[in-house]
Amino acid sequence: MAAVDSFHLLFRQISAVFSDIRDAFAVIGAYYVAKKSLNVASHVADAVYVYLYSKVAEEVDLREKFGPWAVVTGSSDGIGKAYAFELASRGLNIVLISRGEAKLKRTKQEIEKDFAVKVEFITVDFAGDEGVYDTIWEGLAGKEIGILVNNVGVMYDYPQMFLDVPEKKLWQLIYVNVAAATVMTRMVLPEMVKRNRGAIVNVSSGSCAQITPQMTVYAATKTYLDYFSRALEFEYRDNGITVQCLMPFYVATRMTRYSETLSKTSFFIPSAATFARSAVRTLGYSSRTTGYFPHTIQQWVSNICPEWLWKRAASRLNAALREQAKRRLARKRHMTPSASGQSLSSE
Repeated sequence: MAAVDSFHLLFRQISAVFSDIRDAFAVIGAYYVAKKSLNVASHVADAVYVYLYSKVAEEVDLREKFGPWAVVTGSSDGIGKAYAFELASRGLNIVLISRGEAKLKRTKQEIEKDFAVKVEFITVDFAGDEGVYDTIWEGLAGKEIGILVNNVGVMYDYPQMFLDVPEKKLWQLIYVNVAAATVMTRMVLPEMVKRNRGAIVNVSSGSCAQITPQMTVYAATKTYLDYFSRALEFEYRDNGITVQCLMPFYVATRMTRYSETLSKTSFFIPSAATFARSAVRTLGYSSRTTGYFPHTIQQWVSNICPEWLWKRAASRLNAALREQAKRRLARKRHMTPSASGQSLSSE
């Protein structure tokens, strides 16, 4: 009988222990669910503020808030050109900076035709030597720069393994993607701080949302822009300076023409004009954003995706894109003029 009583006592003690464990797990589970729910609610609230409220709120006078001139690098094509058009539509004078004088002249004429603003351009190659910044400094002299858009960038010709990327391209990635934004910011920021107003917009990339194989160095340089922007925003937020990092995913521009898939616009792959229209609206509403709501959805997915799964999926996607690019290049090589002046094949 004593043995039975001892067994019952032991059973009750074990049951109490397991009950305590269940209670502990219940508390942990409730905490986890509450934390995740608050996190989701925070993301949704932020998206509503950045993308919905910014559209229905009275449009901010960017010229009045930041200053009369905007400088946009990499502005002869793609996102940079579209961003310059959006700023011009809001009354800002524009300084276009890029290589390719013919394209810059054409962009200048197009903007001046559509908007009553002043447009100037500076032709430089950011992959060149440090002397290009002396040229830029001379071109910006005497102008009150209110907004600097560090958009100029270099990408791989198509996704590649690290050792397959030419060394010259690696240097271009560093000079253009890292050095240009750093030096341009150092050039215009002192006057902004003196006036206690100004905005720096650094165009990074969604490729740095997580580690992205086969875009290794490109993604790393764009991660630099993200970190640079976040630190700069903290350092100068009390000086009236707005710093924003844009982290778009795929946009249908010249950079994505290597792929038949990425060169077609869709809900998740906007045109440069569509992206810029959305991104300019977010200036002053978010210091770190994709600039385009469908891309923000993609960013949410990347945030909850385990790193190992993201790397595997990104690597498979980039391998498929590389094959698309190789087929496209092969077709171009086989396009030879016939005697009648017609192409033997076409895309």
